Amino acid sequence: MKRWGFIGLLGLAACMPDESSNRDAQQNVCPGITAGMLPGKPEATPSNHGRERVIVRYRRERGVTAARVNQLGGVVTAAFRGAPALAVSVTAEEKLALAQDPSVERIEPDPVLRAQGPATLPALSFLSSGVTRSNSISGEYTQELTKVQAAEVWDRDGDGRPDPGAVTGQGVKVCVIDSGLDIDHPELKDAVVAARDFMDGDNVPTDGIDGRWGTGHGTHVAGIIAARPGAGGRGAPVLGERGLVGVAPGVQLIIARVLDLEGSTHMSIVMQAVEYCQEQGAKVISLSIAGGMPTYTSAQVFQAVRESGILVVAAAGNEGFGEVSYPASDPSVLAVGALDAQNQRALFSSYGQALALMAPGVDVLSTFPRGLGSFALVDVDGTQPLARSLLYAPQGETWGTLVDCGSGGMKDSCGEGASCRGFIAYVHPSAFVSPERAVVNVMMQGARGVIFASELMSGDAEIISLPRRGHWVPAVTINQAASTLMQQQLGSTTRLGLHPVDYAYLSGTSMATPYVSGIAALLFSARPSATPAEVTAALLTSAQDLGARGVDLEYGHGLVQARRAMDALLNPTP
Repeated sequence: MKRWGFIGLLGLAACMPDESSNRDAQQNVCPGITAGMLPGKPEATPSNHGRERVIVRYRRERGVTAARVNQLGGVVTAAFRGAPALAVSVTAEEKLALAQDPSVERIEPDPVLRAQGPATLPALSFLSSGVTRSNSISGEYTQELTKVQAAEVWDRDGDGRPDPGAVTGQGVKVCVIDSGLDIDHPELKDAVVAARDFMDGDNVPTDGIDGRWGTGHGTHVAGIIAARPGAGGRGAPVLGERGLVGVAPGVQLIIARVLDLEGSTHMSIVMQAVEYCQEQGAKVISLSIAGGMPTYTSAQVFQAVRESGILVVAAAGNEGFGEVSYPASDPSVLAVGALDAQNQRALFSSYGQALALMAPGVDVLSTFPRGLGSFALVDVDGTQPLARSLLYAPQGETWGTLVDCGSGGMKDSCGEGASCRGFIAYVHPSAFVSPERAVVNVMMQGARGVIFASELMSGDAEIISLPRRGHWVPAVTINQAASTLMQQQLGSTTRLGLHPVDYAYLSGTSMATPYVSGIAALLFSARPSATPAEVTAALLTSAQDLGARGVDLEYGHGLVQARRAMDALLNPTP
């Protein structure tokens, strides 16, 4: 049986139970425990203090001027080359006065957009996870990389590494507009050639501020596109020392941070970033962001960028119903939806007439800010089931008696087995109890760690995300086979550990988008003179048809295929 040493639990000092077994008789909770989300919300941008962000669009014949905005007391936050407009922050009175200015054509909203990764998925979707042991990785190639035929473009001999002189995206710049990047991640540090932080106003696009990490979303997206071969970070037994490789491992990355620490931004900031990408010579812009409604100004900016020779690829959205989200639905943008491991449309993936392509978007392994991913190990009387960390669960090792806590829906759900001296809670997920609520309830009863059972028929463990900011204990999920075994091991001593790694599994149309962005970069690399229209045509005509025969609302043209797209571009049929 493996020996485990107890080390300090990250972030758990305030939430470990008192050594006494006494509990509050009225509330049935252990004293001195803090559990759940932290109050407040850290912002990467100053408060608006009652001001509204809008886009002021001017009549072309009058020209754009900030003089009137400044005179009224408004604040100009951005100007755009591709449209006669200013982004401004105004009070209601200032907005009314601007609307009456004869040089102003209209005042448009400056909508909020959000990352289309785990932070935007419903809590009960169980759609994000830490790193686990996996059979879906061969060398540095993930199952998803193989599914989109990326390695077939640059590893024709199948030896597990790019062929000499192969097309890997060299000479092409891909601009990732997202939450920033762990700029020193081993897989990515040699890929970045330009960067801009539109939240902090500097050239250091770290995914966070003041030492606080953000969502890790941008680091994950960038790795899908450009992770370098043979440059692995800490990957535990999952990846070994070599790590993984991106779709286009020879591309250069431009990083534009536009998301705050909670994964939100405004359209005006995204439009600034789009024009920055254009200045820096990008051929592809990858946008795993969605929200709001189209405006004249945003449509004009995206059209101008496409006409300049840049292909913009965007996430279809995680609403799971209705139409494709904006800006993916813009006619100048290529919309990408998400597939699961069985090539079925992910339940969260938005669809509709604007949907162009599909790519893997469920349980995607990629780079994550160093040390913030977690590798899970569980030991129950010598049995070590496959387990996955909950995303954002704290790292460390703990142990205790395994106690059945049902769904975790009540503060007495663990029954007589609960102890303020500590135990490991075994929880059965319920559609009526969010993972967050279940963890809080069992923590209040003294749980030092949490194991979520699985009802999935597949061999994988279900995947769950906790809110990023909060007091939690180490928490994992296990697969169905292990769940059946656990029922027979209740009362046994259970050891649970989460160990830092530089990778994580995430899900969302955010994860599908960079597969298409990376493949587009391969095509531009093979034919630098290609236009966005030519690259788009190659991607669409070569896609693997899914769903109803031909182009359909749920799958668009189908699963993106790199090798077939390359053949379509270089050897077009008459």
